[in-house]
Amino acid sequence: MDNLTHTVVGLGVGELVQRSLPAEPDEAGQRTRHRLLLTACGAASNFPDLDLFLTRLLPDPLGYLLNHRGHTHTLLYELPQALLLLALLWILWPKARALLRRSHQARLGLAAAVVLGLLLHIGMDFLNSYGVHPFYPFDARWFYGDMIFIVEPLFWVAFGVPLIMAVGAPWLRWPMLAALAGALCYFASRGYLGAVSLAALLVLGAGLAALKNARRRSRSAMALALLLSVAFVAVQGVASGLGRQRVLAALQAADPQARVLDVAMTAFPAQPLCWVFVSVESKEAADSYRLRRGLLSLAPDWLPPQQCPSGLLDPPPHGNAVPGIELYAQAGGSLAELRRLRDGNCWFAAWLRFARMPALVDGVASDMRFSTVPRGNFTTLDVAESAGRACPAGIPQWTPPRADLLAR
Repeated sequence: MDNLTHTVVGLGVGELVQRSLPAEPDEAGQRTRHRLLLTACGAASNFPDLDLFLTRLLPDPLGYLLNHRGHTHTLLYELPQALLLLALLWILWPKARALLRRSHQARLGLAAAVVLGLLLHIGMDFLNSYGVHPFYPFDARWFYGDMIFIVEPLFWVAFGVPLIMAVGAPWLRWPMLAALAGALCYFASRGYLGAVSLAALLVLGAGLAALKNARRRSRSAMALALLLSVAFVAVQGVASGLGRQRVLAALQAADPQARVLDVAMTAFPAQPLCWVFVSVESKEAADSYRLRRGLLSLAPDWLPPQQCPSGLLDPPPHGNAVPGIELYAQAGGSLAELRRLRDGNCWFAAWLRFARMPALVDGVASDMRFSTVPRGNFTTLDVAESAGRACPAGIPQWTPPRADLLAR
């Protein structure tokens, strides 16, 4: 997920932890604990992304692909991160240090905020199609949720509105709410949010603001935000599974001899009906593999694929497969050639430790999941240019996602 989402959700969970504990005996201590737990959970919810500083340890594009969402996104390496964050808070915050010395509730709350924040980060990153490998070094495989778009405004509204309404200065609340509504409208104007999704988010935000304003209980508001978020994830998970089944059925009907190895599902923001998919198929006997990228609508009669949010659609031409599915592009080649390159080019072999949908066209490799991201396909590797270069050192030993395609 993006760091704004990580921050908003971390602050919301920190507020929920704070409100779930008995109050401190003095007002100053209560105020310090409140700030401490929100800071700790918000920071912990972003801490694993410090691995962005490690991306320079390898040349592009391998540094970002293999070191981001790398070791700091594993359960084992969350322990030193927790200790480092606790040490920083202890050293740099004298009032918090004094409170923690005398208050068991503050110590308990701080531990919960840090642990929950770190777990939230990995859990939320799992939800999209980029993937994580949380069980390394015991299991080096990538795991993909394929449920939530990497920037999901529903989380901004669900947690952000109650947080804003809890701000002590009333004159700050309405400008902050207006800024949130403005951000949603901006994303809609750029084609990333559909009109129905925008309206639903604005109504949800208004309802949460009215509820919080009437009840004045942050614990209830944050619990409701958490419940709404979990329900949304559940709906997206069901929709992703249904979409994958529909894509599999269409692909198998189109070519019964092909073996479908995987279908990556990428959601649209706040829109459970629209999905971009990338599939990979193999025909061992024919020495061939094929990747296809397309668009799926789960309710084509009500929402045709071409009416999904335009900012996330691939450019034409498109081809129709079955009702509700449009095919954008396909790529493929020889399995033997793919394996030969893997064995003979250490750069390509390292790149394959990330690539879930490895397309190889004219000597250039790219992961087909990221064909139309705004900054271009950041996974692109010039295989021909890298052939004569010295092998990069320090390659993380993630299991190649397409080990099933590479095995002879």
